Amino acid sequence: MNMHSVLLYGCAAVVVVPGVSLLATLAARNCDETPPPLALPRTWRRPVPKAAAGLVATMAGLGVAQWLTPAMVDALERHPHGAWWRAVTALMVQSSGWPQFLFNLVALAVVAPVAERHFGPWRMVLVFAASGVTAQAVSMAGWSLQGGGDSVAICGLVGALATWYAVRGSVLALRRVTLLIPAAGLALCLLANNHGIGLLVGCLLGVGLATPAHPAGRVAT
Repeated sequence: MNMHSVLLYGCAAVVVVPGVSLLATLAARNCDETPPPLALPRTWRRPVPKAAAGLVATMAGLGVAQWLTPAMVDALERHPHGAWWRAVTALMVQSSGWPQFLFNLVALAVVAPVAERHFGPWRMVLVFAASGVTAQAVSMAGWSLQGGGDSVAICGLVGALATWYAVRGSVLALRRVTLLIPAAGLALCLLANNHGIGLLVGCLLGVGLATPAHPAGRVAT
């Protein structure tokens, strides 16, 4: 394993470990008296977070469609000198096949309902779309000319939750730890990895959502 791979895996660990703790803490905040380790599954309780459910269902359906029609990947993923709209459609296909599809679908099912209950449905979708499309556009500009996947958009949701909590969270130790997530985003950008763009765009949006004009909390969905 070369140094580039070591750094990539290190950044992934820096995002995943604090990210899981953050998601569990925010989920518990929205599930009365449920301890953090048990709160994440309850984010799908009634009222069901409809925007998150729609995203998960859409990505699941697209994954099945991709399996039935393999040419769909080539038609929608990023391509060298591809049309601008591929920055959007590249979010709809998983160019690395079933392992990428399953991992991203599970990650989306964990992150999206927490983000929706915290920010509300429209803000959650906005962060997902803005982070993902920006990351795909930067990739098309030269970082990674071919490929696709929605993990960059999921990273945006994690980044937004991280910086919101860093600004307004109630647990000081976790507020400090969540700052590792934007730091990992910067490191990934230095490695020309598009997940860093997704993280940083989400982080910037999270700071905006942390302003007093955009309170977050127990959002009914």
